[in-house]
Amino acid sequence: MESVSGLTSVIIVACDSGALLADCVASVLTSSAPLELIISDNASRDGSIETVAARWRDDPRLHILHNGKNIGFGAGCNRAAQLARGDMLLFLNPDCHVQADTITRLRAQAQAQVGVIGALIVDADGNAEAASRRRDPLLRRALMTFSGLARLEPRWPALAGMNLARGDNISVVEDVDAVSGALMLLPSSLFSRLGGFDEGYFLHCEDLDLCRRVRDSGLRVACVNEVRVIHVKGMSSRARPFFVARHKHRGMWRWFTKFDPVARNPLTRVAVWCGIWLHYATMAPWYAWLWARARISVRG
Repeated sequence: MESVSGLTSVIIVACDSGALLADCVASVLTSSAPLELIISDNASRDGSIETVAARWRDDPRLHILHNGKNIGFGAGCNRAAQLARGDMLLFLNPDCHVQADTITRLRAQAQAQVGVIGALIVDADGNAEAASRRRDPLLRRALMTFSGLARLEPRWPALAGMNLARGDNISVVEDVDAVSGALMLLPSSLFSRLGGFDEGYFLHCEDLDLCRRVRDSGLRVACVNEVRVIHVKGMSSRARPFFVARHKHRGMWRWFTKFDPVARNPLTRVAVWCGIWLHYATMAPWYAWLWARARISVRG
């Protein structure tokens, strides 16, 4: 399919995303940029897809793809990208809100050597999320982050972790290793050439993987720090903390074995595998508390 120049295909993967999905769709469809919106639905059962379909049934820009089951984030994105007509793809989480000029401002930063463009992701209070600007999660950096030693990076750069420090002199457009998968803009031709998201990841870390492959192809990954996108954190992940955490840990392992040079050492691989799943087991009480709180919230 030949892409349409100047058209942005916004792709949202939904799975029981609740009322936040409609809020996200409303923000996208008020955009000043030409767009189409493709919702790739992973078998939602909470009525959110039906609500969106009914509310915007007369808007020809909205398309809903029913996957029939939960095929994962990357696979959901890939299926929607096959239907996209835009020359640029914007992958957006269903719990994000964009402004009317967000897409236009991000597209303005598209250059020949820029592969992926991200924005500064903030919470409802305006606090920047660390995942907006990241380094590759090499084992050394992961250890610095999880141990808390990365907080000492300003004084001792050797202790740098996975997330870039937030300072006062950050450039408007900043080259980074990876941006947040909550919002990623890239040319559809590049996405196709790279084979899309690696569907070996079910949920989490596929954004890190894609950014790494973009950089390995010789292109840059850039965060537009002057563009802010609100990330509310969705109902789907809150209601299923064990499910989400399990796939996040699986994603960490997959990225490590694909890209970290130290993974070539068999002993290191064993140690990292044990460490990842020990961390999951250690966090189990916290996941159980999140699950119980979500259940109470639904009943209330």
